[in-house]
Amino acid sequence: MQKPHWTRRSSKYLVESPFMRLRADEIELPDGTIVPEYFIRESAGFVIAFAVTPEDRIVAVRQYRYGSDDIHLELPAGMVDDGEDPLACVKRELSEETGYESAAWEFVGAYYAEPVRSAAKAHVFFAAGARRTREPKLDPTEALEVEQIAVADFREMLKDGRIDHGHTLTAGYRVLDYLGRL
Repeated sequence: MQKPHWTRRSSKYLVESPFMRLRADEIELPDGTIVPEYFIRESAGFVIAFAVTPEDRIVAVRQYRYGSDDIHLELPAGMVDDGEDPLACVKRELSEETGYESAAWEFVGAYYAEPVRSAAKAHVFFAAGARRTREPKLDPTEALEVEQIAVADFREMLKDGRIDHGHTLTAGYRVLDYLGRL
């Protein structure tokens, strides 16, 4: 398939905050059709940490999410700050959210989280030998509990729907495949 040429005729920012940048573009499609408001969410992306303890248990968080008004079981994750390296970000996020750290990190891969509306990528990392070294340091909007889950239990949770957070599903299956543990 050849990439079609869409022309951005104008842009305006509707939201500019540390947590979200949302713009509305007016675009022209190759056939001349004008789309007056095509919304794009700008982001430097985010990271997901699949951290395993020396006892072969996955570090996870049970976290309240305002958008769904529900509690979800997730892998630790967070937004990449502008100019921040994803590896530095994932180390920071794991430590801040859970108090765990690791000296052995591997990049597993990246994927577009929502290519229809954003160029942001999710960067997935595996951390071996994760140990709790300090107390978590949560942001004001973070309400979570840290858990350790056996790999076999985690795999079952992915399959049966107890894990229902899309990025944890994607990263979980991807890392288990990477490790040959599906």
